[in-house]
This record gives sequence, C-alpha cells and structure tokens, in this order.
Amino acid sequence: MPSLTAKLDKLYATSPVLPFDNSSRIIIMSDCHRGQGNGGDNFLPNSVIYQGAMEYYYRNGYSYIELGDGDELWENRCIGVILRTYGRIFRLLGEFQKENRLFLLYGNHDIVKRRKTFAQAACDAYACDAPEEPDNIFEQTKASESLILENRGTGQRLFLIHGHQGSLLNDELWPLGRFLVRYLWRPLEIIGFTAPTGAGRSRRLMEKIEKQLCSYASSTGRILIAGHTHRPVFPEPGACPYFNDGSCVHPQCITGLEIRSGRISLVRWAASSDDSLHLVIRRETLNGPTALEEYDQAQSFGSLLK
Repeated sequence: MPSLTAKLDKLYATSPVLPFDNSSRIIIMSDCHRGQGNGGDNFLPNSVIYQGAMEYYYRNGYSYIELGDGDELWENRCIGVILRTYGRIFRLLGEFQKENRLFLLYGNHDIVKRRKTFAQAACDAYACDAPEEPDNIFEQTKASESLILENRGTGQRLFLIHGHQGSLLNDELWPLGRFLVRYLWRPLEIIGFTAPTGAGRSRRLMEKIEKQLCSYASSTGRILIAGHTHRPVFPEPGACPYFNDGSCVHPQCITGLEIRSGRISLVRWAASSDDSLHLVIRRETLNGPTALEEYDQAQSFGSLLK
C-alpha cells in the first residue's frame, strides 16, 4: 500500500485547479452523511440547519465545496432513496450547479461516486417532492478525489482532500469497510447504538489521522484542508497548516470553513431561540477570520498536534 505522503503527492500533481481571488466567497463543508431519513440517518437531525445554511450561502454568492462523504453510500445501496428524502436540499444544490458554484469531492463513504456509471444509476432512481424534477447534479458535476484552490494574484495554493487517504480499511480495502458498516453496524445503529460517524467516533483514531495529515502539511509546506475526522481544526499562523472543516453530523450543529476577502474562518450553524422564543438558525464564527497569506510560510511550520 502506498504511503500517505506518496498518495497525497500523486493527488496534488493531478488535482483539478480552481482559481479564486479576494473577491471570491467559498464555503467548505463535508461529512453530511445524508441518508434515507430513518433511525440510521445521522444527517436527519441537522438537515434543517444545513438547508438554512445553504440558503444563506446561495443568496450571498458563495461557491459550495463538499469535501466528501456528502451521502451515506456505505449504509445505503441506492442514491435514489437519498435524493427522494432530501429533494429540497438537492434542488438547492442544483441552483449552485447552474451558476457553476458547486464542487464535489468524494470520501470513503461515497467513493462509488468516482464510477463512470454512478450518475446514470442516480438519474434512473431520481424522484422528489416537487412537480418538476431538477437536473441530476451528479450528471453535471463529477466528484473528484481532490481539488486545489489557487489564488490568481499570489499563486498561493490550498490542497483539499477528504482525508481518508492512506487508511487501509477506508482507502485500499474500502469494499470490506462498506461490508462491515452495511451488514454489521447498520442494524445496531437503527436500534439505537451510537453512530461511529457521529459523536461515538474513537478519539484515539481521530488523533492518529490528524497527526498524519498535520505531519504531511508541515513537511511539504502545503496548506491542507480536509474532513473525515469530524473534528474542526483551525491552526494559528506559524503552526502546521492543516485545517479541518468538522462535519454536518455534530449533535445539534454543523461546521464549515468560509473563505471571503482572502480570509478564512471556522463557522458553526445551530438552531436556537430568539427573544420572542421563535426558533432560528444562527451562524457563529468560532475562529478567524485570518488572512490566508499569514499561512504562506512554506517549510517553516511547527507541529500543531504533538
């Protein structure tokens, strides 16, 4: 099995490049794990929060980048059920797509999106709760394994991946991982066991992955943005340039990374009540905004995770 460094170096050399500048507005999210609305659907509790956030980003001119595991295709065989369950959300994503503001990466749980036949299978099963069905976003936007954001003015690059790369069970042996989740874990999750894609994830395993990704970013001097671990990471300038957008399956909130005016922020969206006791969806900045140019100190980063 190739080392993590070899795997990521190869991806970096072949990644599609998306130009941006200080006028660009970008929101990066991952790990939605959209399911079919049953007891095993970890996205369901936060689906309204997510939809509210996406409406905000659409109205305010953001491009949406999804860093993988957007749909739960280990537990679920067919994307069509997921599309029907979240028809309103997929129609909204379709609006991003029509304006060339939708960019999809795949992770381990939706790695089947890399197949050429995936869009056809999705299209055959597509249905929603509206009289007019939207275009299939997977026909027009093919998911890639990685993406590079490149600043038009400075040439600074941000390397985007899901973060499962280099993991034997999640990468090279992903069919085995899918089998274990689909046929052993999923029945337990439906009857109430804590989901391994949510708060029940192993802290030790997450820390191991974070250290590996941080080590790669530090040794190469590349700004690395990932998901997969479901734990937000926002480094200080001068530290290891590894960011993590968190996930959309945190209990009662979702997190993401915003890029606007050449600055990056970690934000959280959650439901709360206002002074009139009306339920509202609020956006909160957790870290930043910090100028991206402050991280452009190749080969001089210290370690964030010791």
